[in-house]
Amino acid sequence: MKILVCISKSPDTTSKIAFVDGDSKFDENGVQYIVNPYDEWYALVRGLELKEANGGTVTICTVGQADDDAVIRKALAIGADDAVRIDAEPTDAYFVAMQIAEFAKDGGYDLILTGKETINYNGSQVGGMLAEAMDLPFVSVASKLDVNGTKATIEREVQGGVQSAELNLPAVISCAKGMAEQRIPNMRGIMAARTKPLNVVPAADIQALTSFESYGLPAAKSACKMIDPENMDELVELLHNEAKVI
Repeated sequence: MKILVCISKSPDTTSKIAFVDGDSKFDENGVQYIVNPYDEWYALVRGLELKEANGGTVTICTVGQADDDAVIRKALAIGADDAVRIDAEPTDAYFVAMQIAEFAKDGGYDLILTGKETINYNGSQVGGMLAEAMDLPFVSVASKLDVNGTKATIEREVQGGVQSAELNLPAVISCAKGMAEQRIPNMRGIMAARTKPLNVVPAADIQALTSFESYGLPAAKSACKMIDPENMDELVELLHNEAKVI
């Protein structure tokens, strides 16, 4: 089984977020990048589990530039066999999806896995666009995935229950919580990652559909007001006149 896992980098959740150039660009100074957790914890680890159960290979693919290589090596340390970096700045979801589709279309992959979204943009768009571009079945936000031969069985949480489906491979699946458990790279994996293939391929001639004009931080949280539990009138007054929720 040939499995392709799409990964991206995202700022560590402890990073201080700021913008420069008139709020048009993310300030990367002092920011530590990590593998996007949904890509790493769920998509990549489940891909490795399927490889261990059924044989085959796991390739990771990212759209990025040379400074992404350290993040890619971490994913290799977790257990992927090799990596591909499409040499381009990931400008928007469409551009990323089309670049991966162009690379993967002749790769003979049985399964393409993505995380459900990135933690910095939360767009949840790449998986669906990728499946459409490759004319493959797609299931989003899957929490369970099993493979038997050329068929995949998935589960996904929906309002009020769990939805099950069976589909023929090849297919694209976006992975959510419940798909797998996080793996921590061990020393052997870290050492092996240094020599695993990381192939850089040129980007296809594809234009992004969107651009970002400016970014903004959310409004600062207001101070917390403590109300005596016996003072119901004051609570109602604040909820009505200040919070305007009643």
